[in-house]
Formats: sequence, structure tokens, C-alpha cells
Amino acid sequence: MHRRHSMTLLAAALAGIALFGAGCSDRNAPETVGQGVDRTTDKMAATTDQATVRASQSIDDGTITVKVKTAMLSDPALKPPQINVQTKDGVVTLVGAVDSQAQKEQATQVTQNVNGVKSVVDNLTVKATG
Repeated sequence: MHRRHSMTLLAAALAGIALFGAGCSDRNAPETVGQGVDRTTDKMAATTDQATVRASQSIDDGTITVKVKTAMLSDPALKPPQINVQTKDGVVTLVGAVDSQAQKEQATQVTQNVNGVKSVVDNLTVKATG
């Protein structure tokens, strides 16, 4: 354990020396070490913000999918197990086979009425009768 701690301290010291040397080696550089750290921090913050937005969109998409499926289950005119619901950035895609054109239209209408749905891609097909 003591050896691991010593190795960690040695690695940190060497990294610090390398950073110090890099900062001092180019005295004519227009950017100070502090400005470089600030720029790096800004980039890290922007990347973190983007990751947070992507994560919240994923959560929202999952929530929308659940809301659409729940709305379909509540509608006696629909047979939700026949309909696959996929959501990406608020755009809901319906896939599957339904018994009638009326069911197809009802599924699209129910989906459009769910809060958070931006648009609906209707890839439902009507089963052939006979």
C-alpha cells in the first residue's frame, strides 16, 4: 500500500514538473498557463452540458414512449401489443400491424395527443382480410 502511494505521488510530481516546464518553455506564447486552464475548463463544461442534454433527452424519450403506450392501453379501440412504439428526440414512430384503417388512424391520433410528442411517424400496416 505504501509503495502504491509513493508511486502515485511520484507520478503526480512528474506530471506537475512536465506541466510547469511546458508553461515556462515558451515565454513568447500569447496564452498564459491560467488562460490555458480556463480554456480547458470551458471546453470540459461545454462537453458536460452536452452530455447532460443528451441524457435528459433520453429520459424524456423514454417517458414519452411510456406515456404513448399507456394512452394506447387506455383506448378500447386499440390493441397496443400489436403496436411497437419508438421515440427519438420527441418523434414517435409506430410500427406494427393493426386490424383496420380506423385503428391505424386512432393510434396516430392518440399518440399525437400525448404531451411531449413533436411528431408521429406512422409505419403501421393494416392486416389483409380474407
